[in-house]
Amino acid sequence: MIRQDASAFRFARGLSPSLVALAVAAGLAGPALAQTTPGIQPGAPINAPAEPQTAPIPEQRVVVNRIVVRGNQRIDQTTVLSYLPIQAGDTVDAVVLDVAVRTLTRTQLFANVQLGVQPNGDLIVEIVENPIINQVVFEGNGAISEDKLTEEVTLKPRGIYTRARVQEDVGKIVELYRLSGRISATVTPKLVQLEQNRVDVVFEIDEGPETGVQAITFLGNSAYPDNELREVMVTKQSQWWRLFSSNDNYDPNRLDFDREQLRKFYTNRGYYDFRVISAVAELTPDDGNFGITLTVDEGDRYNFGEVEIVTENDRLNPDFLKLLLPIRSGDLYESDKIESAVDALTFAAGSAGYAFVEIEPSFRANPETDTVDITFNVKEGQRVYVDRINIIGNTRTLDNVIRREMVLTEGDAFNRTLLERSRNNLRGLGFFKGVTVEEGRGSAPDRSVVNVLVEEQPTGELSVGAGFSSVDSFVVNLGITERNFRGRGQNVVARVEWGSLRQQIDFRFTEPKFLGRDLRAGFDAFHSRYDLSEFSSYDYRSTGGGLRLTYPLNANTLLSARYFLKLDEIIVPTDFCSSLGQGSNALCDQVGSFLNSSAGYTLFVDRRNDPVRPTRGWTGSLRQDFAGIGGDVNYVKTEADMSAYWGITPSWIVTATTSAGYVTGWGGDPIRINDRFFKGGNSFRGFETAGIGPRALNTTDALGGNFYAIGTLELTVPNGLPEEYGIRTSLFTDVGTLGALDDRYKVTATGLPDASIVDELALRASAGVSIHWRSPMGPIRFDLSHILGQEEFDKTETFRFSTSTQF
Repeated sequence: MIRQDASAFRFARGLSPSLVALAVAAGLAGPALAQTTPGIQPGAPINAPAEPQTAPIPEQRVVVNRIVVRGNQRIDQTTVLSYLPIQAGDTVDAVVLDVAVRTLTRTQLFANVQLGVQPNGDLIVEIVENPIINQVVFEGNGAISEDKLTEEVTLKPRGIYTRARVQEDVGKIVELYRLSGRISATVTPKLVQLEQNRVDVVFEIDEGPETGVQAITFLGNSAYPDNELREVMVTKQSQWWRLFSSNDNYDPNRLDFDREQLRKFYTNRGYYDFRVISAVAELTPDDGNFGITLTVDEGDRYNFGEVEIVTENDRLNPDFLKLLLPIRSGDLYESDKIESAVDALTFAAGSAGYAFVEIEPSFRANPETDTVDITFNVKEGQRVYVDRINIIGNTRTLDNVIRREMVLTEGDAFNRTLLERSRNNLRGLGFFKGVTVEEGRGSAPDRSVVNVLVEEQPTGELSVGAGFSSVDSFVVNLGITERNFRGRGQNVVARVEWGSLRQQIDFRFTEPKFLGRDLRAGFDAFHSRYDLSEFSSYDYRSTGGGLRLTYPLNANTLLSARYFLKLDEIIVPTDFCSSLGQGSNALCDQVGSFLNSSAGYTLFVDRRNDPVRPTRGWTGSLRQDFAGIGGDVNYVKTEADMSAYWGITPSWIVTATTSAGYVTGWGGDPIRINDRFFKGGNSFRGFETAGIGPRALNTTDALGGNFYAIGTLELTVPNGLPEEYGIRTSLFTDVGTLGALDDRYKVTATGLPDASIVDELALRASAGVSIHWRSPMGPIRFDLSHILGQEEFDKTETFRFSTSTQF
């Protein structure tokens, strides 16, 4: 019964004794602001405030006349009333009041809530507001920085203080210390009461000693020694040289992961029955480090037995699907091959239009024969169509730029092969750090939603290149490139280059979807000056421009056409070509200005499995230019190259590259020196720029050649560094030749061979190491080379590097 007293109103505790218990149970019976919250030890449960208890329903009910809010300082009365599930005119009892108390308490705005009804029907809401946090302070932390602790906790300055959030943050801090190897760390939160209902939250931290791993011991292993198994684990034994590693600290979660790593290691080597019986970590009494003992049961070594595929209908032929499996009966059992088989079957089903196929492998071990029979149960579902394509994460690139690279469009039948091709198209743009294509269920069972998640990366590049040679040549190149101009996918290049070899002003613009069609169009304008006095005694200047157009013949083949008009000029030192000079006819015949008008094409085929880091497939190109459409120069130049990739493992990749070129004049014209081929530097490692090929011995001038052929074999190898360092190492060998100068330049005026001109089509070879580093400032490449074969007149170098900075 609700009792009424005319002299004073009674709060909810007068309505029902349970409301007092309610307030106490919720931690609201009295302010806890001036109290010190007890410390929480690692591993101890963090007790949240208890939920208010429901009061028994009295027989009498009361009609609320009006609602009066008391005790609010910062929070407006209308805000309190908006949370209160009671309005004037409502009939309330103890149950309704209990619900109201719970509702206000769960807002976390109030430290104490009490409700009561006066005899005149007024509902009194008496609240005590939770204080505002002035600052969060950490004391005693040395091993973990304050910035990292601040990121971890949820309490922030100007936020609302609650006990539950303090207890939650204590647990997070303790867990952070535990993961760093300090399992005995304790955290004691304290409050400092300030004026205007504000508090400082202070976390007093006792970090305790750092607990390392003294020893990792295995019991029950016979197939593999302890040292090899320790290499499989992420947890490492503490050693003095592991100064920057935290993996030599004891972490129970990491140890659970190590158990899984050991299971994968054994099951990938035929041990189907392998299991870790126990993993015990014991604290040594002397130095506070842990000793870890893992007891394993290796079991027998198994081979694959019968391999079957069961499908629900005939649309997916089991016999055909079986040919796609990387598993054969009699092969050694490997658990990774099961995952690869599931991926292959899922991809095949997706290519047939079944987006949500389920592959469930079942296993049947035969201990008598040490074989494991595998049955792949394929549940196809129904054929699926693309309902919607969502583009997510493109903060700069326009949606239409991404959508035009998608081979699948909305309304098409779902095809996983086309989806993978679309992903490769997007990765090939070079606009995104990562591209993920996911499918989800659409508006109907036969509809699929495709989500394209992209992560933008810098597409502008401020490039700097530098190189050193054996004759102390130094070159610096600067340029600005934007591959995704204004997010429209347009490519803009503006370069100003200086160096001992080249000075150039160059502007290029490319529109990848000209006139809204699958045509790539662009134009170039340039002025360049090549000071080749260190390699050949002439100065080359060229001014001109050109138009380009590229059309895809199919998904893997591009055809490009171009036209260029340029004015070329060859300048030599004074008296170099006089009767008293030493200049050869191969150079002196080229002195002066010539107008070059040429048209050409390029046929490019790309059959790589990945446009960025290929592990299989090949690329090839054929380029031809025809000069003589007007102008003063007549020639036909042909070049071809091909690259093939073989991935032995994800870390061991073999790349073979071959290239060749030939240029010949027509109409009686010889090949001018600026139209010949020069090789060396980046095109033939170990040799300087223009370091190989025909040469004038009396001046040591490189004359260039009309023919070249170069082959490269490169092996990418693991270097033991973490993937996040972005350092890739490869071993290489380059083999090739350059020569075939025009015959008229190899004889004297009398028709006899000119002994000062050497033109040997002999093979040159080099080998060495290339290091590629994706540094924070941009990609950097180092080449260390050793010459295996050369002519005595060739010029060599042993070290070269180049770098670029992105923005």
